[in-house]
Amino acid sequence: MSFPSSPRLPSGPRRRSLLASAAGAALLAGCTGGSGSGTTGAAPSADERARARAARDSEVLAARYDAVIAAHPGLAARLRPLRDEVGRHAEAFGGARTASPKASPSVSARAAGPGDGSGVPVTEKDALAGLAAAERELADRRAGELLKVPGESARLLASVAAAGAAHVFLLTEGDG
Repeated sequence: MSFPSSPRLPSGPRRRSLLASAAGAALLAGCTGGSGSGTTGAAPSADERARARAARDSEVLAARYDAVIAAHPGLAARLRPLRDEVGRHAEAFGGARTASPKASPSVSARAAGPGDGSGVPVTEKDALAGLAAAERELADRRAGELLKVPGESARLLASVAAAGAAHVFLLTEGDG
């Protein structure tokens, strides 16, 4: 038994037309979503300011990690990979990538927050909580900046904000 084909023609665009249109739109958006390096106006300077601010924020956070590592050497193995990644974030935004100091609580300890006078919280748990709070605040701030910067900077901010959120998880995972 055969069924007659429907006399009704499909209305609207066909699937291939939609896919081709979507692919063309994606290509066009990809070509125009650059960092604005060849244009003049306020957007590139706003982009440069956002990148410089993000680099400084990462440098300050790296100093905070350094202070906690210096004050709590037992946390060094856990914190050094996170600190090194924060240093790479600063470099990605155009800042200086500083090497982790070996353990000198003097200068960088002041960047870590309240504690025993050195600026670092006295207990390891409080030190980790302080780092997690700093990472969370910075990740939230960077996520809020996404719509204010052009393509490549927005992608970088999103990636670094996601890494910061992962750092929060890693810093708090043992807190149950």
